[in-house]
Amino acid sequence: MDHGSDAHHRRRLHPRGRAVKLDGAGVVVTGGAHGIGAALARRFAAAGARVFIVDLDGESAAAVADQVGGGWLAGDAASEAGVEQLIAAAKAELGAIDLFCANAGIGAGGTEAAPEEAWARAWDVNVMAHVRAARLLLPDWLERGAGHFLATVSAAGLLTMLGSAPYSVTKHGALAFAEWLSATYRHRGITVQALCPQGVRTDLLAEAGPAGQLLMGASTIEPDQVADLVLEALSDGRFLVLPHPEVADYYAARAGDTDRWLGGMNKLQRKIEQQ
Repeated sequence: MDHGSDAHHRRRLHPRGRAVKLDGAGVVVTGGAHGIGAALARRFAAAGARVFIVDLDGESAAAVADQVGGGWLAGDAASEAGVEQLIAAAKAELGAIDLFCANAGIGAGGTEAAPEEAWARAWDVNVMAHVRAARLLLPDWLERGAGHFLATVSAAGLLTMLGSAPYSVTKHGALAFAEWLSATYRHRGITVQALCPQGVRTDLLAEAGPAGQLLMGASTIEPDQVADLVLEALSDGRFLVLPHPEVADYYAARAGDTDRWLGGMNKLQRKIEQQ
């Protein structure tokens, strides 16, 4: 058997995930009370989706849900019990979940010396929240041969974020899990996409400190711009959703000449330390 030809045939059959039709779809958005999550909820609802919003900030989640005519839950999108609760509540509201947006995230700063609690919380919110949601969603999706998982990862998952070791490491983990899901289940009707913006004007950017401002300040965009691109990406199923197109070039440079890329990042680190 010509395994090379067989591999090429499979790539041709499944070059991208399936598009999702939002009209009438049941959509869950975690971290949906603010920033990118709220912008996504509004865009999805405008496209005809039935939206369910989850956020620790229940008052703001309720306000966004009122805007979009959707349901909401003041809940934890990261803990095992919290994810079980939100999936059950969303199913009760929507009937079926067609698109799950794992958007909740935290921007933990610090170096390797960050407290254990900071590392553990970043791991739970930025990685395990995705794992726990997929664990509960996949049985239904695999049975019906369709399901869509959108992970808000960040360009830090493709590159890195100086000054934020817990954030950078866990965002790499989120990307790795999304890649694994796609590689494992796309032939069974599961589409996975990784949203990897660079600077977006949200609370996370404000928390990024001098490193964030130096790295992203000049190229920051609004959450609504991110939501517009997500709608476009949902129509073609591309894996990487890049609101900042230049991130693709940085990612290629990182892979093509890693030592040179690391040297450039270290130069930026030295500039941050001189501020």
